[in-house]
Formats: sequence, C-alpha cells, structure tokens
Amino acid sequence: MAETLAGQVEDLVKDLPYELCHNPLMPTAILKMEPKSEGILTPRKKRPKELAVITECCTGCAGSPACVPYCPVGDCMYWVPDEDHAPFGHIEVDPQLCIGCKKCVSKGPDGAFLDGCPWDAIEMIAIEEVEAMIGMKMPV
Repeated sequence: MAETLAGQVEDLVKDLPYELCHNPLMPTAILKMEPKSEGILTPRKKRPKELAVITECCTGCAGSPACVPYCPVGDCMYWVPDEDHAPFGHIEVDPQLCIGCKKCVSKGPDGAFLDGCPWDAIEMIAIEEVEAMIGMKMPV
C-alpha cells in the first residue's frame, strides 16, 4: 500500500528540531522545503504592524517563485508542495518570522508596481487579524 505524502512528511517532521517546522500550534506541521528565503536568522526586534499573507492566487511560479528572493528573513518564505497535484505547489509565509517589510509584494505606494509577486498573491494584513486567524498572539 502506497503511503501518502502527508504520512511521509509526518514521519520526516517528527524527529526534526522544533525550528524547522511551520508554526507548531497549527494542527499539522509543514516541512519548510526549498526554495526558501535566505537572510537574517535572528529573531525580529519589534512587533510588525502588518504581516505578509499568501492568497489562493499563489501559483508558486512553477517552482521558481519570484517573491522568495526578495524576503530578507531566512526560512520566512518557503515552498509547500501540492500533494494532490505534484509537482505543483505554492509559497507560504511563517507569521512568526515575517517582519512586515513588504519586499515580497507587488504593490507599492500610489499603485506603483514593484518587484515581488507577479500574480498579486500576497496581501499585507494587520497583525491583529493574523493573530485572530491563527488563534495566538505573535511574539515581539
């Protein structure tokens, strides 16, 4: 009997250090897969006003996401495979690591188009709304 991708990921995640998994308070842990953002690995110094949230419009840019290279925080943005439609997937943002810098979004002031997501699939959401969605208060 073939084991599901979710079962394989669970087996991989159970022995991994806490930091390598998505928000541990979520119902399921997600292994942060490549491509991942690279950059600073120190904890954020202040509480951001907004956090980046990926919408259902994310296509993952066919495995070469345009938004990930702009993120200055290591492991904040990462690939999540679509187990029903391999090899496709999408990008996720770790709300505990996001600093709210807006470098990954494509909308700038006054509607100016910036680098970042070409599909307009990243929204900046007030941190209070994100906390309500995930049911926990963000550290710092």
